[in-house]
Amino acid sequence: MQHPLLSTILWNWVEWIAAVTIAAGTAAIGYLAYKRFYVKDHRNKSMVNPHIQKDNPKVVHAFDMEDLGDKAVYCRCWRSKKFPLCDGSHTKHNEETGDNVGPLIIKKKDT
Repeated sequence: MQHPLLSTILWNWVEWIAAVTIAAGTAAIGYLAYKRFYVKDHRNKSMVNPHIQKDNPKVVHAFDMEDLGDKAVYCRCWRSKKFPLCDGSHTKHNEETGDNVGPLIIKKKDT
């Protein structure tokens, strides 16, 4: 009876090519599955904030209610040239992306 390791060594070149091809294909599929389901890309291409204060770890704006006047309209799409105030840039953003974002409107109650 021949040893199993010896029979593997004695494969002809066609059998070796087939075995290597199957192993490489399995490794490639495993790698792609790993990347797809287990690796989280923190630099996602669909970031919300494309360019506003990117040097800050978190963008925060605070306003006193008394300073707002009767109405204030704030940007939520992060595309406004007057950020944090809305300039209507969400309209173009929504057309390009199919999104439905709109501004945050704060106003005093009518009394």
